[in-house]
Amino acid sequence: MQTDTLIATLVADRRRTAPETGPSWLLLALVAAALAGLVFFTAIGVRPDFAGALQTARFDFKFVVTGLLAVTAIVTMRAFSHPGEPLRRLWWLALPAGVMLAAVLAELIALPSDAWMAYLVGSNALMCLTAIPSMGAPALIVFLWALRRQAPTRPALAGGLAGLAAAAVAAIFYAAQCTDDSPLFVAVWYPLAASALVAAGALLGWRLLRW
Repeated sequence: MQTDTLIATLVADRRRTAPETGPSWLLLALVAAALAGLVFFTAIGVRPDFAGALQTARFDFKFVVTGLLAVTAIVTMRAFSHPGEPLRRLWWLALPAGVMLAAVLAELIALPSDAWMAYLVGSNALMCLTAIPSMGAPALIVFLWALRRQAPTRPALAGGLAGLAAAAVAAIFYAAQCTDDSPLFVAVWYPLAASALVAAGALLGWRLLRW
C-alpha cells in the first residue's frame, strides 16, 4: 500500500471511529507542568517581590500571554498528532502572537523612545535563555512520548510544536521569577529561549516520530 493511500485510509478510519483512546492531553499537560514546576521551585523559585508584583499589569500580562501560548500550542500539537490535519490549524498560534504584538505596541506608546532599548535588553536575558529550556526539557520528553503513541504525518512539525508547548509551560513558571516585566523584553527573549526547545523538538520529532 502506498503511503498516500495509507494516510487517506487512516484519516477515513479516524472519522468513522469512536473518540480516540490515546493519551489524555489534559493529563499530559498537567504532568508537563508538574515537571517544569519541580525544576522551577527546586532550582529557581519566585522573585522576592512576587506578591507586590502581582499588583502590576505588566507582571500579570506575562502569565496571560504565556498561558495563552501554552494552551494554543498544546491544542495545535494535539491536532497534528493525527494524520490529515490541514496546515491552517497553525493559525491558532496567531492568537498569542497577536496579543503579544498589541502589548508591544502599547508599551512603545507608553514609554519614551530613549527608554525602549533599556526595557528590551533588561537585566535577566541570560537567565531567561537558560531557565526556560532547562525547565521545559522534561515537558518536551512527555509530549514526544505522547506523540509516539499517535500517528503524526508531519513528524518534524509535530515535534516542533511539542517544543513550543514545553517552552510555553516553562515560561509560565519563569515569569514568576523574572524581574523584567516589559512586553519588549518578553517579546524578544522569551521566544529566543523557546527556540532551543522548538529546534530540539523538531529534530527529535523528525527522528522519533516517523512511521
